[in-house]
This record gives sequence, C-alpha cells and structure tokens, in this order.
Amino acid sequence: MSADAIAPADDGRLFPGRPLIGVSIAVIRDGRVLLAQRAAEPMRGVWTLPGGLVEAGERLAEAALRELEEEVGSRAEVVGPSLTPTEILMRDSDGRLRHHYVIHPHAALWRAVEPAPGPEALAVRWAHLDEVAGLATTPGLIDTLREAFFRVSGEKTA
Repeated sequence: MSADAIAPADDGRLFPGRPLIGVSIAVIRDGRVLLAQRAAEPMRGVWTLPGGLVEAGERLAEAALRELEEEVGSRAEVVGPSLTPTEILMRDSDGRLRHHYVIHPHAALWRAVEPAPGPEALAVRWAHLDEVAGLATTPGLIDTLREAFFRVSGEKTA
C-alpha cells in the first residue's frame, strides 16, 4: 500500500505523532525511469516513484520491491543501498503538522513485467531525466533521480 492509499483517518498518517518511514524505487530501463501518477492525496495527480510505507519486520529494499509489484505490477533488481532520504513535511493552514514521511529511495534495474496502473496510480510512464523537469512531481524527485541514474551507471561499468 502506498504512503497515502485510501485509508482511515485514524491510521496515524494524518497529523502523525512521529515521522512515518517510507520507501520508493527508481526503476531504470534503457535510460528512462518508471514514474507513477499518484491516485491518492496528498499530491494526487503528481508524478513520483512507486513506493509506500515500510511494514514492521521488513527491510527497506524488500519494502521497495514489494511496493513496486503492488503498485504497478513490475519486478526489478535493487542496485546498492538506499539513496539519500527525502523528508516530506506538510502543514495545514493553522501550521499543524499534517503529514511527515521520511522516504528511503532505491535505485533499481527493471527485470520483468510491463508496468500498469493499479488502484494507487492514475497512470504510469517511462521518462528520460530531462522530461521530468516539465512534470508536476513530488518534492525532491529530480535530485533522487539524478542519484539513481548515477548509481545505476556506476553499477553497469563496474
């Protein structure tokens, strides 16, 4: 389940008492990255990486691969440890903390199954890095993608 899939308001995601740990996965194939358009709030309609919350007992990379398969049906191979984390803090009009996520992104190489939008994604697309600048995206996405492309290119030449 992604970080804001349709869930009860009392599940701890809205006005949380502590940051929630999430993952995302930058799946790269033929010089393009897999993006999903968010189906749920917050940020419905913006482009981002497949991802969601880490479940108890789950390692970060395992969670990223699970979320990829749940969200768009694809499979990939994670390359190295997680990338630089991204913090998402959103406040309401009164300044109260509405959402606080710490997202641990991963770089990966696509391995199988063409992606398709599921209940958590309005659409999916493969995009070149230079195309992403023209899209509405989640905060910090372009920096995460640059790091992922660098990680994957280093892996291919090693």
